Amino acid sequence: MSAIYKRELHAYLTSAIGYAFIALFFAVSGGVFVYTTLYAGTANPGSYYTYMLVFFVILLPILTMKSFSEERKLRTEQLLMTAPVSIPAMVIAKFLAAMTIFSACTALCSCSFLLLVRYATVRAATVFGNLIALLLVGGAFIAIGLFVSALTENQLAAAIGTVGIILLFFVVSALNSFIPVYWIRFVLSGVSIFSRFSNFTQGAFDFSALLYYLSVMVVFLLLTGRVYDRRRYR
Repeated sequence: MSAIYKRELHAYLTSAIGYAFIALFFAVSGGVFVYTTLYAGTANPGSYYTYMLVFFVILLPILTMKSFSEERKLRTEQLLMTAPVSIPAMVIAKFLAAMTIFSACTALCSCSFLLLVRYATVRAATVFGNLIALLLVGGAFIAIGLFVSALTENQLAAAIGTVGIILLFFVVSALNSFIPVYWIRFVLSGVSIFSRFSNFTQGAFDFSALLYYLSVMVVFLLLTGRVYDRRRYR
């Protein structure tokens, strides 16, 4: 498992897609920080993290689109499936590699709030809570991206498919406020990734949201493993 993790991490740090993701992430983060914090004249990190969450719809599919689709296109997935490592371990290794790149970028960008300590009151607990929430949502998106990437050898199709699924979660959140029937709103809010994020932006830790995000990760990682289980015995 560690060999696949190191291989994937090295691939991210030596490929054009990896550098493109990192550069785009820092560019978007800088722009959002200036707009929501410096231009707005506030040290409240809630707006920054909320805007970054929206941009993740485009950013994270770039990170995950090559994870499995490139293996299938280059015909190297057979080496993975015959390697002395289980399919769940292979999937987890790829997930952890993508999470490492994403987490490092997110944590480094969050350090921007340290620049405000001399000029405003920055609540470290609020920043940390928002950071944890963003990592949880990002992990859910990465798991979705890995699943879609396992379904096709076309990287562009994998990216578009991931964007489509994430946008579906957005639509569920948007429709929730327009539906008059309570039980339908309750069901939709239960499957909405974004409605659970708001508690964290207000400085409250939501344990049920933590379980939900972890459940989304586990479900899509299991589905990815299932795809390769079926492919191995085909």
